[in-house]
Amino acid sequence: MESEYMYQLLTKMKDGDQQAFHTMYDTTYQDVYRTVTFLVDHQQDREDVMNEIYMQMWTSLANYDTSRPFHFWLHGLVIRQVQRFRVKSWRRFRIFERICSFSREEPHWDQPSVLTSGTNDMISQAIKKLTDKQRTVIILRFFHDYTLEETATLLDIPLGTVKSRYHAGLQALRKNIWNLPPERMEKINDY
Repeated sequence: MESEYMYQLLTKMKDGDQQAFHTMYDTTYQDVYRTVTFLVDHQQDREDVMNEIYMQMWTSLANYDTSRPFHFWLHGLVIRQVQRFRVKSWRRFRIFERICSFSREEPHWDQPSVLTSGTNDMISQAIKKLTDKQRTVIILRFFHDYTLEETATLLDIPLGTVKSRYHAGLQALRKNIWNLPPERMEKINDY
């Protein structure tokens, strides 16, 4: 039923209905923001990435293949925008060599419940310690329940690469969360 609702919203959005876009945003932003939070470190950068994701969604509606699940397409947009952001950040780092760090204002729309929904603080901190590549695979696998094959398709990398990043990420999580309850560890070990 949710996919039918999303499909109806997408159809309205393709016809230029801005209210449908606002409804789509309200429906998806918590899931998208949580993913971006795990993949992008600084708050201001997260807001920039979020803006880019939804601008990209609006401009690429014509390319959406309705035979594919909406959330798969949306998470593809998220991953591509985060990767673009990382490339831009690296270029800025190289060009300006991070002359100075400046403090960021507290976000006006940041909601702590979005960040902690479905996970606890200890796991969140352990995930943030992973490399960007490992973190992306772990987030797609555990927060969005994509298979390793779907993750490979989303990231446009070989399945073997996904498996090795996944395995390395799990090993790092095991080291960082040695006192994780056994039932949670079994879920992590499941692949």
